[in-house]
Amino acid sequence: MVNQKSRRIAPGADVGTRKLISIYGEPVLVPDPNMLVHLQFRRFAGCPMCHLHLQALRARYAEIEAAGIREVVLFHSSTTSLLAHQSDPPPFAVVGDPEKRLYREFGVEASWRAPLHPGAWRAEVRGLLAKRRKFAFDFNGGPRGLPADFLVAPNGKVLASKYGVHGYDQWSVDEILKLAAEASSAGTDIRSNPG
Repeated sequence: MVNQKSRRIAPGADVGTRKLISIYGEPVLVPDPNMLVHLQFRRFAGCPMCHLHLQALRARYAEIEAAGIREVVLFHSSTTSLLAHQSDPPPFAVVGDPEKRLYREFGVEASWRAPLHPGAWRAEVRGLLAKRRKFAFDFNGGPRGLPADFLVAPNGKVLASKYGVHGYDQWSVDEILKLAAEASSAGTDIRSNPG
């Protein structure tokens, strides 16, 4: 058995080009030729702490987009399951990966500690309260998934990465914006055809 940690993607790595399909049938290019991509790996459809994090993204999406970032959010659930948990379409791409193909390629792991960490429990409760409706948990892929974040330049180079140690250990919106600003100040042109 290969250790997934050995497959982790580090800054400077090239992730190649992928054409994904969102849960609404729209093509999603990673990397995006004109924007930075914040590629994030979440847990399962209906995950309360994932919902909490995505609400923060929704609330500040205008800032994220103005910073030249495209959000692409992966879940290890089916399109059908993900659509059942969307009350209205998000402003960012949501992609189902029930076979966890991309999770394996990017070395995104699972841990029994993912839902048990105190930070995860607090987020789980806040997420349940924020949702204000009964959750229909769909543990497709298991509840032990860990989040991961990648900031990808238009040329496919990973500018930054984070592998979560518990279920609610991901970049905040402020961190995403800071990383994009650092990429810009370092001279990373977020356009495919600068000029």
